[in-house]
Amino acid sequence: MSILRLLLAATALVALQAPHPAPVQTFNRQLRTSNGTLPARLKLRWKYKTGGPVVSSAAVAGDRLFIGSGDKNVYALSLRDGHKLWAYKTKDTVDATPLAYGGSVYVGSADGNLYCLNAATGALRWKYRTDDKILGAATAVPAPGGKKTWVVVGSYDNKVHCVDAATGKGVWAYETENYINGSPVVSGGRVIFGGCDGMLHVVSLATGRKVREMEIGNYIAGTAALDGSLAYVGHYGNEVVCANVDTGKVVWTYKDREFPYFSSPAVTPDRVVIGGRDKQVHCINRQTGKKVWSVRTRGKVDSSPVVCDGKVVVGSEDGKLYELDLATGRELWTYPIGAPVMGSPVVASGLVLVGADDGLVYAFGP
Repeated sequence: MSILRLLLAATALVALQAPHPAPVQTFNRQLRTSNGTLPARLKLRWKYKTGGPVVSSAAVAGDRLFIGSGDKNVYALSLRDGHKLWAYKTKDTVDATPLAYGGSVYVGSADGNLYCLNAATGALRWKYRTDDKILGAATAVPAPGGKKTWVVVGSYDNKVHCVDAATGKGVWAYETENYINGSPVVSGGRVIFGGCDGMLHVVSLATGRKVREMEIGNYIAGTAALDGSLAYVGHYGNEVVCANVDTGKVVWTYKDREFPYFSSPAVTPDRVVIGGRDKQVHCINRQTGKKVWSVRTRGKVDSSPVVCDGKVVVGSEDGKLYELDLATGRELWTYPIGAPVMGSPVVASGLVLVGADDGLVYAFGP
């Protein structure tokens, strides 16, 4: 299930300075969409070299970004020019996307720990131990009653863990029948997540008890995109599924070829866009589940697309970052990174941010 790479030995450096980006864009992690504008052609603004492959996605807060690397570090970088502000070393690779929330950075590592770091300095505030690696991002949510904040994260110990954000103490843990690779989403007092047990789980935030589970049919490696009562997710049974988490019913399924989906979908009011291991980016009608278009790359697309300003940005194992027209799938721009792009791009604060297997974090702008 994991797409971990062997560690690469390298030194860290900063290149290609850029003007300070205006904070005009915010990223909706749950739907993988961004507001603001995105030009049809982009320019490399800066890049930063880590010591291992970067399959983590960036989290942006204020004038900095946070990202993990296969060199076991969590990095804080300046959005202006990419210079390192701090790094915190864990005991294994950091493939999980960090969560920046309330002056802290919450991030899981393959060493099995969820770390809470000071966002300004990188100092450790606490760590919470699970029994296996953490590859998915954590989610922060107000606790019932509103006086505390809880952080929810999945682990390869088959559990979703709910942790007090201030103290790092466990609140509850919900056990499934297999690994949890993606991230939980929280809505209406419920925690929704897919598992490698082939189930879409709905759990009470307050108690950690099962509300319902829906049989999807095969491993769910990605994160469900949730809008209202509808969850959209791809799985290893070669399908993309729209499911109603209120009724427990599947609304539609999309199947194109006999290849699995590892990517997480981006969801707009009328489209669902997802990468496939058939080397294609698929665009699906959100209401009907029918294909709108597909675009072929030269490598599997485990990278999760992001949609901004009528455009789709996504990476491929073929070593390219693509910008596509959302309406037609027409290729607007590509950048030949030259190493597999397994991580997922983020569009925020006027920049497109993405990591690659060459150990670099890239920032593109207008």
